[in-house]
Amino acid sequence: MYENLREKLWAYITHNNPDLMFTLQEGYSVKTYLEDKIHKVMPMVLDLISEGKPGHAIEELALQEMTKELRPSRFNYIKDVVTREFPTEYNKFREAGVLTYECINMIETCNDIFETFGFCETKQEDNRLRHAVIARVHDYLSI
Repeated sequence: MYENLREKLWAYITHNNPDLMFTLQEGYSVKTYLEDKIHKVMPMVLDLISEGKPGHAIEELALQEMTKELRPSRFNYIKDVVTREFPTEYNKFREAGVLTYECINMIETCNDIFETFGFCETKQEDNRLRHAVIARVHDYLSI
């Protein structure tokens, strides 16, 4: 179970939060981060096991808990903005193999906007947030 949780958490991070992935790798703290997250959900996992819940359900619930603070994904939000609003640049970055890198840079450029709007699952549909991010990404792409 532990190894499955570790693999699922890392897969989630690499797919939805590559900015975190790179930060953890730079700081040589991947193992510590993953172990800490798993350690925090283990009481819940043990309770679910004692209740007789199936393994796949336990893993899903544990993953949801471990990734709660990582949702919604700023990376996926930025990628969606670039895909929809700047398709030429999106295709250029994708074809050059730098899409992830550029999206991570755009996240850093937009962090103050995300903080100002309190970016969360309920606010990710806010048109003011989207327009502020679009304007900032436009400025980023114009540099």
